[in-house]
Parts: sequence; structure tokens; C-alpha cells
Amino acid sequence: MTRTAEKINDLVREDASMEDALEAIRERADENGGEVHWADVSDELTSGQWGRLIEKGVLVDGDEGFEIADRDAYDEALDGDGTEPGADVDVDAEQSKWSQWDKMAGVASLLLMFGYWFNPVRNTVGSTIDLVLAPLDAALPFYAVIMSVALLTGLYSTLLQANLMNPEVMAKYQKRMKAMQEKMQDVQDRKQEAEERGASDAEIERLENELESVREEQMEAMSDNLGMFKEQFRPMVWIMLLTIPLFLWMYWKILDGHVSEAEMTMIMPIAGEVSFNESLLGPMWSWIVWYFLCSMGFTQLLRKSLNIDMTPSTA
Repeated sequence: MTRTAEKINDLVREDASMEDALEAIRERADENGGEVHWADVSDELTSGQWGRLIEKGVLVDGDEGFEIADRDAYDEALDGDGTEPGADVDVDAEQSKWSQWDKMAGVASLLLMFGYWFNPVRNTVGSTIDLVLAPLDAALPFYAVIMSVALLTGLYSTLLQANLMNPEVMAKYQKRMKAMQEKMQDVQDRKQEAEERGASDAEIERLENELESVREEQMEAMSDNLGMFKEQFRPMVWIMLLTIPLFLWMYWKILDGHVSEAEMTMIMPIAGEVSFNESLLGPMWSWIVWYFLCSMGFTQLLRKSLNIDMTPSTA
């Protein structure tokens, strides 16, 4: 909704008779080629209403009289259903509810993370995964094995996000938050405007109460938006459940000496010849940097080729 439409809605909220006044102005403007004079509508609205429309910028100077600043927004405000932006957004919390399997996947992922710090867990997971990936490791140099793992993780990450995260639900949450922010800004602008024109104490108090009410609504909406984070994180627990064992396997291979010396080095773009167990970006080992570069590249290619777009649409 444009600012002009918002201003008109504000005026109607402040004075219910303003709607008839606005309709009269529109009729006279249509009759007079888009312009309207005070004399044309003096019988149908008060001078105070006329002044407020000019003060708000709903009416602006024309060639001879006044004209409507934004006719499309003006018509939208008068002919619309009168709802505020985002008021019709219905967010169903049940759509973001995790199933029992989602919760189990989250717990299992947390347990697997202990493998990064406890050798027995890493050794157990690494040796188990090695039963599956040993043929791949035997057929390819280790840098190519990392590329293959990055391709695999990129594939199932893309598919899991596409199937477990609902962009429509995400868009609803974002639309509601945007509506609340716009509503808050609108009330703040009206309060500031009222203070600048020296409005009565009663009007200032009414706007302060309205502002406090909007703040309370915003706080309630923010607490409800836990569902948005649950919706975002739901595919992540499954991705972690599949990815952590693969990472533990690569840790196990490199740190415990299961990769031959000849395969421990590679020529990396920009960095040149590096060893997999040396730091490249701060504390990050070069093999981790190589994995993330490959994973990001493959993920983008897979999304393009599979025509998967996870961007929420608020249109």
C-alpha cells in the first residue's frame, strides 16, 4: 500500500465522515477534468477536512485548482476493503510443527556432533562410513573424493530444503512482520506530525495509546514467529544428520593418517600447493575450505538445473 493510501485510511480512521468527503472530491475531479476547487465541494465537506487533505498531501496544486496527488492510491483507499496491509495474513502454526521424526533427527545430530571432540565417537563413525566410501576413496585422489562428497551433500541438501521447507509459510511470516513494521512507522509518523502542528493533548494521548498497542501486537507477533525459525531449521537437522557423519569420516581419514602422503597435497586456486591438514583461512584447514568451495558451487548449479528456488515470495 502506498503512502497516499495510508494517509487516506488514517484520515478516515480519525473522522468517519471523511470518506464521504473524499468521494465527493473524486466525483468533482472527474467532472472537471481531474481538478477540483473549494467552491465545488464546499457544500459537502468542511473547511477543516479540506485543509487536512491539503496538509496531508492528498490534494496538491494543479494548473488552476487542486488535483489528487496519486489517483491510483486514492481509488485503492476508497474502493478497497479497508483492511490494513498484512491484516489478512493467516499463519497456521501447525504448518511449522515438527514431527516426531524431525525431533529424533535433531537429537541424533546433536549426539553425532560429539564426534568432533571425542575420538572414540569419531573413530566409530569414521570406520563405519569407510565401509561405504572405501571404493570411492580407492578409485579417486582424495581431493576428488572431497569434491564427490561436496556434490552429494549439495544434492541432498537442495532436495531436503525443497521438500521440507515451505516458502509460502515463510512468506506469510515475513509479510506479517513487514506489515507490523509499516503499522508501527505509520503511527510514529502520525504522532510526530501531530506534535509538530500542536495538536491537542487528547489527540497526542490517543496516538500514544495506539503506539503502545501496536508495540504489544509487535511483541506478540515476534513470539509467534518462532514458527518461522522452526520452518527454516527443520531441513537443517536432516542435512546435519547426513553431513556430520561424512565430515567425521573426512576428519578420521586426514587426522588419523588414513590418507597417503602423496594425496595429502593439492593445487588449490589462488592458494597454490597446500596440505590438507594446514590452516588456510584462519583456523580452517585447507580441506574444509576446499569442501565448502565445492559445496557452494555444486549447490548453485544443482538449484539452477533442478529449477529450485527457495526464496520466499511476499507478492
